[in-house]
Amino acid sequence: MITAMKKYYYSQAPLPFVGQKRMFASEFRKVLKRFSDRTVFVDLFGGSGLLSHITKRERPDSTVIYNDHDNYRERLENISRTNALLSDLRRLSEGIPRHRMLSKKMHSIFLERIRREESTGFVDYLTISSSLLFSGKYARNIGELGKLNFYNNMRLSDYCCEGYLDGLEVVCCDYRELVDRYRDSPDVVFLIDPPYMATDISTYRMDWKLTDYLDVLLVLKGHPFIYFTSGKSPILDFCRWMEEHPETGNPFKGAGMSTLTARMNYSSSYTDIMLYKEMTEAA
Repeated sequence: MITAMKKYYYSQAPLPFVGQKRMFASEFRKVLKRFSDRTVFVDLFGGSGLLSHITKRERPDSTVIYNDHDNYRERLENISRTNALLSDLRRLSEGIPRHRMLSKKMHSIFLERIRREESTGFVDYLTISSSLLFSGKYARNIGELGKLNFYNNMRLSDYCCEGYLDGLEVVCCDYRELVDRYRDSPDVVFLIDPPYMATDISTYRMDWKLTDYLDVLLVLKGHPFIYFTSGKSPILDFCRWMEEHPETGNPFKGAGMSTLTARMNYSSSYTDIMLYKEMTEAA
């Protein structure tokens, strides 16, 4: 089994996924060697499964639990459908220069082919997006896709996922359930790659607030972990500030609050908040 797993070693996720840690793979492998042979690695925010995959390949002696909260497996299970759809789209794009924007007529033809595919089953919009949309843009459904310009960025070969999940214990649940299940277990290391604060999380199947990001920090205290964040995220600065001002507490406790909704245009708005304390309350 170990030899078979080594045969299928992916350096990046088989299908596109925003935030996969392929650039960190080399450093991640080095850190994995620091833990004992009995270690159980629990990938709390499994995402594309790349961290779990690399962990099992590097540490075949260990148990690796992949929390597929985003249902990446569904995309893998439908990879043959995705390849067939992309093959049709490649034929439609013949004669169109690479990376050239499609005309309105071709846009409609492509969209109709994708719509037919959806009527018969599954469409992997994130994967299709990488072949049709401007770099870094993704659509989650036919409605979002239809509003965007198409480009001939077609992938020229089929996707493959053979052996990708071999050896992993796959679950699908809220990360807190896994924390409760393994918190007191010996030799457990949590792999923690949550959505990053102050970054786009639209492709994740979750809607996070500040408290959700901070709740993850509770997992770190007194437990072995490998935690990922971003230079765009203020979470480390926030933690340093709290360490330097431990007596601060919540300055807004007991404050009054007023809110108003401001509209930027017909489709977007934001909420402004005013908090206040009277002199006696602030003392």
